Amino acid sequence: MAHRAVIFDLGGVVVDSPLHAIARYEREHGIPEGLINRVVVGTGPGGAWSRLERGEIAMEVFFEAFDAECAAAGHAISTASLMEAISEGGPRPMMLEAIGRLRDHGLKTAALTNNWVTEGDGLAPLRSFFDVFVESAVVGLRKPDPRIYHHACTELGVPPEAAIFLDDIGRNLKTARELGMATIKVDDPEPALDELSGLIGIRLR
Repeated sequence: MAHRAVIFDLGGVVVDSPLHAIARYEREHGIPEGLINRVVVGTGPGGAWSRLERGEIAMEVFFEAFDAECAAAGHAISTASLMEAISEGGPRPMMLEAIGRLRDHGLKTAALTNNWVTEGDGLAPLRSFFDVFVESAVVGLRKPDPRIYHHACTELGVPPEAAIFLDDIGRNLKTARELGMATIKVDDPEPALDELSGLIGIRLR
């Protein structure tokens, strides 16, 4: 089936990776490498991070809950400071240019992001680049739940087999592959865009 749509994760793909900000925070505060991500994954769907990204708890509640989860894992952190560090990442011009080229060639584009509700709309400058914008905190689902991928495809009007999905996290890509999507893991934007170009036959950079 020909590819008709490309779905992009935001953090670590279209904008700077929050994982890099988390790693810097750990280094600067003497926290073992990877501990914060292990807490996020280890606490599962009922953990504070997952609940925040489904829009179930307010940021202030999250701060206290995630502080407690990290303390239980053996290290005190300031979740408020961590989230401030994560918020400093900006968009990647190369990716935005590629998204524009995709749309110029008639492909549909979507953002599919695990995020949280904020007082402002820091994502506002990005919305116009996409035909569909799916946020976990708005729809009440988060990757890698298959339902959020189906939601994005329904909004795009394409079956999963007609979509390509880019993300920087392996477990999110695994679900997309199981649904029939072509997937690209984004470690560095340039080779990822070259791989995408190869799949669709359009020069993107």
